[in-house]
Amino acid sequence: MALRSGRLLSTWAALLALALTVTGCGGDAKGGGNDADDAPARTPDRVEPLEGPPAEPTLPVTVESADGNEVTVTAIDKVVPLSGSLAELVFSLGHGDRVVARDVSATFEQAADLPVVTRGHDVSAEGVLSMRPDLVLAESTTGPDEAIDQIRAAGVPLVVLEPALELDDVNRRIQAVAEALGVPEAGEALATRTDERIEAVRAELPTEGDRPRVAFLYLRGSASVYLLGGAESGAVSLIEAAGGVDAGQESGLDKDFTPITSEALAAAAPDVILVMTKGLESVGGVDGLVEIPGIAQTPAGMNRRVASVDDGVLLNYGPRTDAVLASLAEQIHDEGPAA
Repeated sequence: MALRSGRLLSTWAALLALALTVTGCGGDAKGGGNDADDAPARTPDRVEPLEGPPAEPTLPVTVESADGNEVTVTAIDKVVPLSGSLAELVFSLGHGDRVVARDVSATFEQAADLPVVTRGHDVSAEGVLSMRPDLVLAESTTGPDEAIDQIRAAGVPLVVLEPALELDDVNRRIQAVAEALGVPEAGEALATRTDERIEAVRAELPTEGDRPRVAFLYLRGSASVYLLGGAESGAVSLIEAAGGVDAGQESGLDKDFTPITSEALAAAAPDVILVMTKGLESVGGVDGLVEIPGIAQTPAGMNRRVASVDDGVLLNYGPRTDAVLASLAEQIHDEGPAA
């Protein structure tokens, strides 16, 4: 059912208006004052650091890396996060000015001018080491292994973090990054702020009526990659929190992704299709999406009900998840067709 009187959209707009960030560019994302007249509203393309001066790191600190190593961090003057999600967390904690390079998935405004040293799972050890980093933050899926080994062999502290796959992982990720930076109290503050914003959105979600079946599709038309998300895609928690049912998981897909087939789509029978914006663009928008075999025969395809969220934030499960959740809920409960 449609959201009554646009209450959720109004709540999201209010959250964006109230959550202010200090004007900055490039790698400078320190927190600042509280003058709303001098600061733009938070948007999904911009990270909002914690208010006030950045917390002073307490170093050295020894943390346990997700790959079993104990890592001692003695300085964070030059930090290289090897994913967009990790970069977002460093900036949100108020230490974006210490980030000297980025992954291609760090698409938010403050990171735009940083050199790219990682492209997804393709890490350039030489590129990372050329930055002379004090700390490298990596995902458990970051690779190749040879590049990770080369960075560690050069004596650079490298902390591996487990990925976030659901809403319950948000605080864990925030606190793990904060501990590696030597700012655990800032991590607690950011976790509290994030929790409050997510709960404010969830309080406005519809609790009655049918829950739309939502199929998460990963699309890369230029590479002919068309995948249907299942129980381990990372989107299930978000879809359920937005008031939907993950159609892939509900149809029995127990892994992360499976190639799209007419049979799989028929079993999923989605009311709404969820895609990343660049994925949708890569297949020629909604018109191109419904040309993929099997899509047009689903309820979502017949009614052209498509929800899209920016690639750089959809599955980050971090400080901007409240905005993602609000946008997704508004889209999946809007029964009008996509343009």
